[in-house]
Amino acid sequence: MSDNLLYYGDNLDILRHYVKDESVDLIYLDPPFNSNATYNVLFSEQDGTKAAAQLQAFKDTWSWVEAVATYQDLVLQVGPVGDAMRAFGQLLPKGGLLAYLVMMAPRLAELRRVLKPTGSIYLHCDPTASHYLKVLMDAVFGPGSFLNEIIWQRTGAHNDPKRFGRVTDTILFFAKSSQYAFNPQYSEYDPEYIEERYHYVDELTGRRFWPNTMTAAGPGPARTFRGVEMEPPAGTHWRYSQDEIDRLEREGRIYYSASGKPYVKSFLDERMGRPAQNLWTDIVMSKSGKERLGYPTQKPEALLERIIKASSNEGDITLDPFCGCGTAVVVAQKLNRRWIGIDITQAAIRIIKQRLKDTFGQEAIYKVIGEPTTVQDAQRLAEEDPYQFQWWATGLVDARPAERKKGADKGIDGRLYFADDPGGQAKQVILSVKAGHTGVSHVRDLRGVLDREKAEIGALITMHEPSGPMRIEAASAGFYESPWGKHPRLQILTIGELLQGRKIDYPPAQGVNVTFERAPKASKKKAGQSSLI
Repeated sequence: MSDNLLYYGDNLDILRHYVKDESVDLIYLDPPFNSNATYNVLFSEQDGTKAAAQLQAFKDTWSWVEAVATYQDLVLQVGPVGDAMRAFGQLLPKGGLLAYLVMMAPRLAELRRVLKPTGSIYLHCDPTASHYLKVLMDAVFGPGSFLNEIIWQRTGAHNDPKRFGRVTDTILFFAKSSQYAFNPQYSEYDPEYIEERYHYVDELTGRRFWPNTMTAAGPGPARTFRGVEMEPPAGTHWRYSQDEIDRLEREGRIYYSASGKPYVKSFLDERMGRPAQNLWTDIVMSKSGKERLGYPTQKPEALLERIIKASSNEGDITLDPFCGCGTAVVVAQKLNRRWIGIDITQAAIRIIKQRLKDTFGQEAIYKVIGEPTTVQDAQRLAEEDPYQFQWWATGLVDARPAERKKGADKGIDGRLYFADDPGGQAKQVILSVKAGHTGVSHVRDLRGVLDREKAEIGALITMHEPSGPMRIEAASAGFYESPWGKHPRLQILTIGELLQGRKIDYPPAQGVNVTFERAPKASKKKAGQSSLI
């Protein structure tokens, strides 16, 4: 590994083939699981027909049909993981939840393999499956490796009929060994706590403090305070040596109560704050604001900042095998950690690349592995998954992809937006992506979409070279005129041309947001370039 790495593909395959043993310092994962699915889906038997139908609705998890072969392999294993899977198989029906656990087991085993002895792993989940995942983590890492079950309050009040509102997620914190790294984290004290505890004010400096006891349990000798020998209260001893007491006196750090009992002054400005506990109520993902990208499962950067700061140091390697919109990757970059991100969707890879660009400009150095780099690669992707191919192709021109509802795209696979003057009305470039054979009819169809949508420019992205009649038909659409000149209303671009750097001819965006919500730019103080892996 030579750079920060962003992988497109199945995380199990990537972990097995590309990530070395004991090479990662910290793992954070938030595996997809649809807790809003009805429980008759989660806890029901699934034959092949039902599973295929339910998988479409229950798209954030895996189907039992896909998990059967892996399950059969797991239950034959000798050891804690095999024991756990056999127990799950007896307890749970052959349905969505068991399929989820079956798919997680080999991934967790690989994550343990790549984790250093000093490393830690944080598994983010919700209460629907957290108790099963905790047992599975015990089986993979060993019960003695469990450190915390962190409860994160992710939102405020929630209206859940006939139950208490579900407002928390669970984060399971495990270590590879007893050598794990940990840096305590702190949050600001509540104003009420400060007023109640630190209401004493030092007469000379004006600093707030609270009188901390100078004794501890167990007998001990007398000490001298202000020239007077003083016995400790019965059953206690002075926690400080005479030399330390003398030093504290000289520094004005001993407070005497009205009865003359000494206390050491604990100054507020010397405290780092309230040590973080396993209940996190101080981090909330706002429903709007600069950080929001429009990604449904996006986590707040402050959450990942606490985790990454607590369990890694600058220069360490962090790994997120389900990196989604890339919050862990972005925070690792801000905190000068090296990182590896993996996701199986082009949508996620696309968002992460744009987010890194928006946040760091050219300062984030990384490699993307698994995306097509040749026409042959693109052809394979189109054959394997046409929707992922469309996401990738629209990403080549920085376009916003259309909704992925089958039969509902109305001939539109993506959009670009521009304005003829700053702050002016947004205008559209409509994209149509074709992986197979193309002809004049596709150009005519796109022209019809332009008229219907009242768009200014259309672009047909094709795998194959356009024919002469296709070019003639596109040319007949004429030009759109802007302050920057004339732009063909219908343009045909091949995948090969786009891979060589060709772009759609259209006016600049002029401040119009053309993709997802733009991520806030990192400050120079935080945006240090990550070093190489």
